[in-house]
Order: sequence, then C-alpha cells, then structure tokens
Amino acid sequence: MFSGIDEVDWASMEHAYGPADDVPVLLRGLASADPAERESALDGMYGAVHHQGDVYACTLACIPFLFELAVDPDVQDRGSVVELLTSIGGFDLDEDDDEIDEDEIEGAANYAMAAAAVTAGAGVFFELIADEDPGVRLAAPLALATLHRHPVRVLDLLRERLPAEPDEEVRLALVEAAGRVALRHRPLAGRVVEWLTLLVDRERAPGLRLAALAQLARCCPDALPRDVVPVVSGLLRELRTAPGGAPDADPDTEPEGDAEVEPEPETDPVGCPDLSRAEPGAAPTLVGQLRALSAQDSAGRGAPWAADLLRTLHVGLDDRVGDRTALLVDQLRSPDRWQRIDAVRMSGGLIRAWRGSYGELVALVGDQLADPEPRLAEAASHVLEELFSLAAPTADALAARLAADPGGWVKEWASGPPGLGSTVKALSRLGDARAVPALAAALELPEVPHDVGFAVAHLGRAACPLAAALRRRLAGVPLDEGAYDRASPLLAGLTGLRAGEATPEVLRVLRGAPEYRGEWLRTAALRALGSFGPAAREAVPELRAMLRRPGTATEAAEALWAVAGDRDAVLPVLTEGLGSDQVHDRRAAAAALGALGRQAAVVAPRLRGLLAHDELWLRVDAAIALWEVTGRPEESTEVLLTAWERNRHVRVRVAECLARMGPVGPASTAAQVLRAELSSVRRHNALDGGYGSHDTYEDEKLLALCRQALRGTGKGSTA
Repeated sequence: MFSGIDEVDWASMEHAYGPADDVPVLLRGLASADPAERESALDGMYGAVHHQGDVYACTLACIPFLFELAVDPDVQDRGSVVELLTSIGGFDLDEDDDEIDEDEIEGAANYAMAAAAVTAGAGVFFELIADEDPGVRLAAPLALATLHRHPVRVLDLLRERLPAEPDEEVRLALVEAAGRVALRHRPLAGRVVEWLTLLVDRERAPGLRLAALAQLARCCPDALPRDVVPVVSGLLRELRTAPGGAPDADPDTEPEGDAEVEPEPETDPVGCPDLSRAEPGAAPTLVGQLRALSAQDSAGRGAPWAADLLRTLHVGLDDRVGDRTALLVDQLRSPDRWQRIDAVRMSGGLIRAWRGSYGELVALVGDQLADPEPRLAEAASHVLEELFSLAAPTADALAARLAADPGGWVKEWASGPPGLGSTVKALSRLGDARAVPALAAALELPEVPHDVGFAVAHLGRAACPLAAALRRRLAGVPLDEGAYDRASPLLAGLTGLRAGEATPEVLRVLRGAPEYRGEWLRTAALRALGSFGPAAREAVPELRAMLRRPGTATEAAEALWAVAGDRDAVLPVLTEGLGSDQVHDRRAAAAALGALGRQAAVVAPRLRGLLAHDELWLRVDAAIALWEVTGRPEESTEVLLTAWERNRHVRVRVAECLARMGPVGPASTAAQVLRAELSSVRRHNALDGGYGSHDTYEDEKLLALCRQALRGTGKGSTA
C-alpha cells in the first residue's frame, strides 16, 4: 500500500494551514490499527486537506491513495474513507454560472479534476456495496449514486441488493441512494418513483416504508399518497411497538430504574452542546466530538435513523404547511419522548421558515416544558424563545417552568459572559410580568447577563420595578477597559424603560467612558438619553458639547433633538453627516433628519440626491427621510418598492414607512406588492442552511405592517 507516496512532492503543495508535507502522515494514519490515530488522521484530512469542502493540489494527489485504503480489507473504518472520497469528488459546478472570478479559476479546475478522478475509480464501489464491513456498505450506495457514470446500472444494483442486505440502516441507505439518482438524473425519476411506490407497500417493514416515503417527498412529492400524514403517523406507531422500539408509556410518568436518562450536557443559547466542556477522556478532534454527540443523541432510541427520515420528508413536503403541521402535532402527542424531542426541533424549523396557523402546534410544544426529561423541556424552551408573540399560547407553561427551575434563570458558559435562560427570554418576549423576578435576580449577580437589557426592553412598562436596580448597578460600573461589556446591558434596559430618572448615572458613563470601546459606550449612553426625552434635560449641556465630537456627533444630535427639540443646533450637524465618506454615517444622519420631520425640509434636495446612490440601504433611508421632511410620498415610494424587490431584508423597514404613509391606494403598485407578500407562505427572510434568532419575529412584524398599510391605520409623518 501507498506505493509511490514518498515520490510525490508534497512540500511543494499547500492545504488550508500551510505546506502539505504532513499529508503522507495523515494518509498512513488512516490505515493505523489505533482508533485514536485513525480519528486524528481523518480529522486532519477534513480540517486541512479538504477544509470546508475545498480541493487543493494535495487533495487531488491523495485520491489514488484513498482508493487503496477503501478497498483494502485489512483497513478499519473504511466507510469513513469512502465518505471522504464521495465528498472530494461529489462537488457539482453550477452549469448556469458562466462567469467565474479570476481568483476562482484554479479552484474550479481542482473541483473538476477531483470529480473526474474519483468518478474514474467509482467502479470499485460496486464491489464495496456487498463488503463484509457494514460501515463500508453504509457509505457505498451514496458514493455510487453521486459518482458513478452509469446511473441505470447503479439503480439496478440498488434494487438487487436491497433483498439481500441484512442491516436495516444500510437498507435505508440503498433507498436514499435511489432518491439521489432521481435527483441527479431526472430522466430516471419515473423508474425510481415506481420502485419507491412499491416499497411503500404495507407488507414492508415500517422503517423501509418510511424511507421510501421520505425519498418520494424528496424527488417527486406529487407521487406521495393523499393520506401521507396518517400513513406516516401509523408507521411511527409501528416503530414504537416494534422489537427494540420505545414502549407506549405514559408520557407523564417518571423513568424508573435503569430507564432513567442522564441529563444532557450544558447547551449554548441556540441549543447546541458546549463542546468546550467535553470530558477529560473525550477525543480531542472535531470528528470525535461530532461522533460522540451523534452517539449521545442516538442512545436509547429504538430507531435512531427515524429522525433523519422525518427531516427528509419535511424538506420534501416543502410548502405543504398543513400536512407538516398535522404530522408534527401527531408526533408531539406520542408517548415516545424521543419522537417528541424530534418533533419539537422540527417544529422550530417549520415555523421559522413558513407562515401558517400554529396555535395548536405551539401549545403542544409548550406542554413539553413540564416533562421530567430535561432534553425535551430544554428543546421546547429553545424553540419558544425564538417565537416571540407566537409563543402566547404557552405563557402559563413558561411561567410554571420558570417558577419550578430558578437554577435555569441564568446560564454560565466556559467562556464569555453569562446569559439568560431560554425560558426567561421566551416569557420576557411575551411582555409577561412573571419574568420580572428572574430578571431581578439576574441583576443581583456579580456579573449581569449580557442579554438582560433586551429582555427588559421587551417587557416594557412591566419591567419598571427593575429601574432602581439597573440604576444602582450602572452607578457601580468601574469606568475601565471592561466598562462597555458591563454597562451596555444596563444601558439597554434603561433605554427600553425610558427611565429618565437614570439621567445622572448615564451622564457619569458618558463623561467617563474609557478609550477602549469608548465610542461604543458613548453611543449606548446617548441612545439612552435620547429615549428619556425631555426627562433628561440636565444632559443638554453635555449633548451640546458633544455635537462636534468625532464619532458620536450624529448620535449626540439625535439625542439633543429628542431631549430639547433644538433644531438650530442639530440641523447643521446632521446635514454635515449626509456628506460623510462613510455610508454608515450617512444612513444615521438621514434617519436622524427624518425624525425632525418638516423642520428639516431644507435638506430635501440633499436627500433627493441620495436616491440614486449605489448603496441600497442608503437609498432606502434617504427615501424614508425625504418623505418625512416633505410629506410627499410619490418619489420616495418608487425607490422603496424597487428596493423591496431587490433585497428582501429591507422589507420590514420599507413596510414601516408604507404603514405610516397610509392609506395605500387599493389599486396602487404598493398595494399589489403588500398583498403579494401577505399571500406568500414562505417567510421573507427564510434561508436554506441557516437562520437568525429573530427571523420569525421580523417576518411576523412584516406581516403586521403589511396589513396595517393596507388598512390605512398608519400614524403619519413624524411631523
């Protein structure tokens, strides 16, 4: 094995972390008899040689040696090698992308050469599909479906192999590979659908039928049975009662004896386990950590692969929100806690990406908060945290969990400041005063959680009892290099409360801000003073003095206008800000001028000149400000609607303006745009493969603003 490996000039090549002269060591490590050495080598291959899917010259040079490893029966963990080859050779260059950046030419060439090299050797996977090693058999079907040049032969082999395959998980991989063939080779989709439809036959094992349904949803959702929800629900019941499946137990019954499940490790604010807290004996590699997490998540499950099949099914069902919701409702009523954990997580993904009627679904997620299984209750609270007002049906359940678990009010992390627990945040985002005791307790900790201020802002007047504690803590913040981190949560809370009585404490911070992050701290203090309005009149001399201070002049002018309404003092400063060479400063100045309304009408020509600026967000801010200072919507509306179509992330800002302009004419272009948005089932900011914690909140806000604009109930210009 490895004949010629030392003749390759590895030192002349590079990978993600420098010279590739360590690649031979990694390749030999993949063949080691020591599991830890194999794992470390695999981690190095993914981390450096195939970093984030990249293909380098050294990656290409590895391909022949990886094939040697894959076919050698004396090598262990060959399934991982097959997966690595599949990843290296399976990249599809976008045929519709005619323009490739000059810097991308070499990378594109490497991808093409990798695909050609791995595809040329893909015939070996035909032999590996019947290998003695189940791990190899598990990886081989997808490798064939992804890489082999003759998909008809691949499909025939998958069908022939299925009856002979003894391992259930491998059988599911064969079905998944068929779905991949259908997606990559559309002329074969009909044959694949015919086979998958046969597999859904009721005489088949429930896992295999569920896998076939998932692939049907993936490659031809129209071929799914009309009663797909009751069919899938029935299959899940069969899986629960099958040998090795979870028993139909009372979901409210505490686990007993050996059945008790250990609590999950600490999780970060979005529910991912904190890998930095791994046990001392845990593998130090990322690959090892991911395997450990996967094993932990599968432990105790009768059918650990069912969650992946259901996720695939949901992706295939796509915009069939009613079917997906009904399926999740059924799962959330299951006596199997694992099915409910999966359903909670998938509920979050559904609501985050699609609009729908979720009252019943959300209420059932809230029911999980009382479950004694900590993983289930924690998963539910994380989902509810992101729903904001949509979590209203669970308010009582959130309050009950909050009262029962004071230890979860604040989460400590291995690195970084503490943060509020998800239950506290979810209840605060509902504006529910029952969150106040938890926030009061958080304000007494030696280090205030970084997100306390945001929670206070969502509570609004209900959080007024916290004002005294916020002032006291702010008064005690040392004005040193750590001042911003300690003071910003407190300033955010006082800003949300518009607590004008805190003006002395805020002025202390404003005057004594240190050099390190001082501009950030002064900006936060100025925003607080601006929110106080006339109640902060004692700050006027300080605000006037800061009008000519570089970096915070616009914020100072904005605060001075809110506190004293001094047009003559702030207008020159904001007008000057429109000419800044920084787009961010121009945007801030435009927004501040809009707050002056008709009293800033003199700057209309300057704002009008920005309507054709290259930066879309600046055009939007200028258009909104222009309407606010002139009261004439015509020229602004055209700019706003054009931006709406070009960048979906600007829509909330545009809708806010349209709602205030109101009423929108029923036959106008604006009305057509707003009605089209309301008719869309996809959330405007939904992303494939990523999301933000406020995505659902922003989209629900957009919908409310669209309805408000169409009803013509806006408040009008700031004038």
